[in-house]
Amino acid sequence: MYNFPEGLYVDVRIEETFETKISFKKNVLQEQKVRSNKGAFIRVFDGNRWYYSSLTDLSRVQECIDTLARMATPNPSIMEHPIVKAFEVNRDRIIQHERDSIADVLAAEKQALLEEYLKLLDYPEIVHHTSYYVDNKTIKSIYSSKGTAVTFDKQTCGIRLNLELACGDNKNSDVVSKAAIRFDELRGLEDYFKERIEKSVAFVREAVPVEPGIYTVLLSPEATGVFTHESFGHKSESDFMVGDETMKAEWALGKTIGRDLLTIVDDGLELGNGYVPYDDEGTRGKKTYIVKNGKLTGRLHSAVTSAALGEPLTGNARAINFQFEPIVRMTTTYIEKGDRPVKDIIAEIDKGIYVETVRHGSGMSTFTIAPSRAYKIENGNITTPVKVSVITGNVFETLAEVDAVSEEFELMSFVGGGCGKMEQYPLPVGFGGPYTRVRKLTVQ
Repeated sequence: MYNFPEGLYVDVRIEETFETKISFKKNVLQEQKVRSNKGAFIRVFDGNRWYYSSLTDLSRVQECIDTLARMATPNPSIMEHPIVKAFEVNRDRIIQHERDSIADVLAAEKQALLEEYLKLLDYPEIVHHTSYYVDNKTIKSIYSSKGTAVTFDKQTCGIRLNLELACGDNKNSDVVSKAAIRFDELRGLEDYFKERIEKSVAFVREAVPVEPGIYTVLLSPEATGVFTHESFGHKSESDFMVGDETMKAEWALGKTIGRDLLTIVDDGLELGNGYVPYDDEGTRGKKTYIVKNGKLTGRLHSAVTSAALGEPLTGNARAINFQFEPIVRMTTTYIEKGDRPVKDIIAEIDKGIYVETVRHGSGMSTFTIAPSRAYKIENGNITTPVKVSVITGNVFETLAEVDAVSEEFELMSFVGGGCGKMEQYPLPVGFGGPYTRVRKLTVQ
């Protein structure tokens, strides 16, 4: 398709994107934006230096390749360079959404669906709300001078209701959302949204301040996913380890960090926001065991980090769009399910905290989770709603305290947000897992 210059490694990533965003402030329409975009990101490598460019005029891709090549120094041995040798060569075409494309659904129909769900927010405790319908369909093609030629599509859509609630002196914010792959999957969800809205309203009516202390904490699948992503997923991104001997030693493969029941996975082949059948370097998506049966077993890689650390590619080189270079990022990251019913896990807790929904989280060596809704666990039962500002802990110490994971399991996707790293935000990712019990966490 392109003429690649001799003595250089070249790859080209082309993206065609369709996006919709419809937003309301209370019941007043704020935005209805439908946008299509095309662009390309081109890289040239001569063994010593990378040369980059991005553009929106696809007719100029060859011209851009030639311009970057003139800046580089041809290297007859470029194909023997460790980074270039690391790149996979794949040829494939995976187009799944020709018949159910979100681009074929009228914006008016998307808006009407969102407005139907807004009718469910008629509670005096909901003092303010903003809402969004968002979707994205991307067709991506990747070509390289090694012979890669892959094309695939992915799409996601979702509805998000941001709630501000107050009852007397009690105030809270919460999010009710649903992500999907096809637009029709967002229809008929009145019961789903109503149940979650009513939980938010009941919480602000009843919640009492938590007594700070060390508790056994049960994390919902949502809270498990946020914890896994923020506290552990980012530490597994191997670009943090290149040139950092302390980090590499901390992350020594084979190191025991938890019980046999703890297995953590990053899987680019799971459908949803984190679906990456090929990453942005043309590497095939994979299921990577970061932790297996309590032992560190893997890291997430791009070609650069794979060559630097001498480990296999994992399909985790990702960019938020064609304007950025790929860096090591998660796809869908989760704790694998166990074999115990959650009711039995709860029954064993005399005094604890159940975290049902999460406002936000952050972390590397230590982590914090800010719950939106949490509840006391007393004598084996979930009881009183409690207001918790933050739950925090050391990552490795916390993983060692995980002593139960449920057979119930759920994966989900962010709606209207994503993961941030360096200047690249928001990157779509998936997350989730089972109900996870941690014996000791600091709760404030």
